[in-house]
Amino acid sequence: MTVLLSSQAHSTECVILLHGLARSNHSMAKLEKTLDEQGYLTLNIKYPSTQYPIKELAESTIAKALKLCPEGSKINFVTHSLGGILVRQYLSVHTIPNMSRVVMLGPPNKGSQIVDNIHWVPAYEFINGPAGIEIGADPQSIPNILGSVDFELGVIAGTRTVNPFLSLMLEKPNDGKVSVESSKIEGMTDHIELPVTHPFMMNNKTVISQVVYFLENGVFQKLKTSK
Repeated sequence: MTVLLSSQAHSTECVILLHGLARSNHSMAKLEKTLDEQGYLTLNIKYPSTQYPIKELAESTIAKALKLCPEGSKINFVTHSLGGILVRQYLSVHTIPNMSRVVMLGPPNKGSQIVDNIHWVPAYEFINGPAGIEIGADPQSIPNILGSVDFELGVIAGTRTVNPFLSLMLEKPNDGKVSVESSKIEGMTDHIELPVTHPFMMNNKTVISQVVYFLENGVFQKLKTSK
């Protein structure tokens, strides 16, 4: 279990939270509360994930968030799903001074095969918008053309699902939206699998503990396994 630090321990560090596709910043509220208690300046950003393409979302959302961080503070990101792709997109064309660490929860870093299978259904684009179309597993999809990462990145992948039908479209193991394999990206610092589902992983106590640990140490805490 991660030991909580004093409220001043990370007062010079900013953590930007980015929710997933068709979600809101309310989905990251539990993480926000924990990181606030750790002493980070936590910015839980709401952005119109279903209204614009990934490039536009990344530019507008992250640029605005960075302006809210104190000058000279270390910059960290904690993202869910699409939020991780926004960070990769932004950092592919920008350099962030004092860039520190990133934790991605269930990121479709190699895209999601679900998009390739059902993007043609009219309701899919209506619900998920242009960014939802862009996160497929096709070699020319945005996640696959962004390439490797060159920042400290920890990825948490889920292995449980609440939607067995969608899971059938994915390589096993998966979290119901993204396979464990698709969450990986060349250049990442650390990667762990946890028995959590895509929609709810950000509220899981173990996930939150691992997020805090990575932001503090640059690696995940190795879990004990029973023999």
